[in-house]
Amino acid sequence: MNDLAPPVELLVITGMSGAGRRTAGHALEDLGWFVVDNLPPSMLPELIDVSRERQFSRVAVLLDVRSRSDFRRIPAAFTTLGESGVVPQILFLDASDETIVRRQESVRRPLPLQGSGRLLDGIQKERKMLAGLRASADLVIDTTSINIHELTARVAKAFADPDETELQLTLMSFGFKNGIPIDADLVLDARFLPNPHWVPALRPQTGLAQPVSAYVLGQPDAGPFLEHALGLIGLIRPGYVREGKRHATVAIGCTGGKHRSTALVEELARRLSEQGVRTEVVHRDLGLE
Repeated sequence: MNDLAPPVELLVITGMSGAGRRTAGHALEDLGWFVVDNLPPSMLPELIDVSRERQFSRVAVLLDVRSRSDFRRIPAAFTTLGESGVVPQILFLDASDETIVRRQESVRRPLPLQGSGRLLDGIQKERKMLAGLRASADLVIDTTSINIHELTARVAKAFADPDETELQLTLMSFGFKNGIPIDADLVLDARFLPNPHWVPALRPQTGLAQPVSAYVLGQPDAGPFLEHALGLIGLIRPGYVREGKRHATVAIGCTGGKHRSTALVEELARRLSEQGVRTEVVHRDLGLE
């Protein structure tokens, strides 16, 4: 092993068909992992070599019994990985027989090992083949009584970096005359505030300028507006994370997106930053007026 090669964290996602492997894989992709589906186990060492070359630091592989005979090569592949300094973590997704039957019947797909037999026959064959991996798993999640959002949250809590379990917030200013942003999760209307456009000295400036910002934020209703916005964001942030949503856009609009909305977004971002909330600021319509 090259001592200068970047370290690679490898997570093997396996478990029963219908227990949520792909949902777990999608959750990890959203968290920045490089995810590979249905890779033959014998190719795991080669995947690590490629990951080092491309500097992928976190790699997840979905393994299931579709590879059949190659699936039995997992112990040898793990031994080779260990010799190269990589110790895989194993996430095993499980569910009750009844739950798997119900899920498979809803998608009308046979199990990989079912053949011409019953679903239950295929389930028992899978359980037998996967018994060793389940016994050595670092984390087993039973998805019998949880939904997709709850599974996503469990995966994120277990395998995300601490910062990545938080909602990533984008604050956007815009002008209603140019249309409401289609990617906004929450839209707030600032057109009730006096418009600096009608103040000759302020008209050519933007909400990024101190005189315009002071004028907008100095309005009696600006403070309560910002406090309500902060309260609403504080309410939805944990709920979005709980439901598996990692990114949200809060848009504040005025007529043209030049004065009021820009100043308010800048101030809102400042206050959120003081609270430790990571935000990105986008002024969509600046320069369009």
